Amino acid sequence: MAEREHLRITGVHAVSALGRGADALLAGVLAGAPAFTPVRRFDTTGRRVTVAATLPEVGTLADELTDAVDRACRAAGLDRTHRAGAALFLATHGGPHSLPARPAGGGDTGPEVPALAGHLARRCGLSGRTRTYTTACVSASTAVADAAALIGRGDLDRVVVAAGYLVEPDQYALFDAGRALAADGAVRPFSAGRKGLLLGDAVVALVLESARAAAARGAPTVATVAGWGRAGDAYHPCQPHPEGHGLARAVEAALRRAGLPAAAVGYVNANATGTPYSDASEAAALGRVFGAAAGRIPVSSTKSVHGHALEASGLLELVVTVLTLGHGKLPVNAGWLGPDDTCPLDVITDAPRPAPTPHALTLNAAFGGANTALLVSAP
Repeated sequence: MAEREHLRITGVHAVSALGRGADALLAGVLAGAPAFTPVRRFDTTGRRVTVAATLPEVGTLADELTDAVDRACRAAGLDRTHRAGAALFLATHGGPHSLPARPAGGGDTGPEVPALAGHLARRCGLSGRTRTYTTACVSASTAVADAAALIGRGDLDRVVVAAGYLVEPDQYALFDAGRALAADGAVRPFSAGRKGLLLGDAVVALVLESARAAAARGAPTVATVAGWGRAGDAYHPCQPHPEGHGLARAVEAALRRAGLPAAAVGYVNANATGTPYSDASEAAALGRVFGAAAGRIPVSSTKSVHGHALEASGLLELVVTVLTLGHGKLPVNAGWLGPDDTCPLDVITDAPRPAPTPHALTLNAAFGGANTALLVSAP
């Protein structure tokens, strides 16, 4: 590769509690109104927290993913031949146990992972080349980084990256029992008084292509993936390094691959989940990379609006970032109560801001010290 040959995102589709489709997602994050409501999908009796960002009506995970992949392919203008040559990289929490509800009468709930990837590829007319990612909250961003690397070195021309998580009782119970969910029913990233995270639905798909393959068929360009980075800190099973070492290295790698200086970054869609320890660690990571300028780069975490979608978070937040860059406005960080000395950042709190540059980072982190950074640019 030219590792600096930017890769094109040519089609996207997203479903979240903000609505169905890219327009609904963009409008929701720019409005900045959190989508958290009482959970109706399953019984939350006895739970500390009883809210999440869920769609009122949703199909099985397999059906929702099929629809998202098909719509992203159509948005990218992929015909049957182009689809047949595309690989599928899928990030998801899993098969039947992750569905919102079992069909009445105990019918089929869909295939288990990794059979789900092959199932989706067949239904959507994609090639049989598939990968499945179940590496917690960096699953989708890792899939994008792998796709970009393989396209960049010429192994593939086109990859459909898809991700799905629908809020379900098992993970909900685990996060609630671990006291990770925000007892006050709001996600407040980087804010004083933040209490934790809240879960949210997300089913997302995008088409990533080499510049050559996209240009050959006159494909639209939603955004370019300019750089990506991954790093681990292996500091603690659940907590990131307090100084953000791993995340900082991931950001530095993304900048290096993109051939851009740190000063080129005009926005960070942060991983920030609203938990005290991890938000402070992320702020420290940004300080390590950007120095004194870290306090001048606009930052927000859109999890404050659409919730934490676990394995699907990285793809949802990537799509949010490219849509807002393309629109020229940066989304707010909802739930803000006031500054916290451990997070000395320029958090977008009042209203969307104009995007100062076409380049932005979207960051993700997972238990076990896994960290990813994707650097994207408006077309």
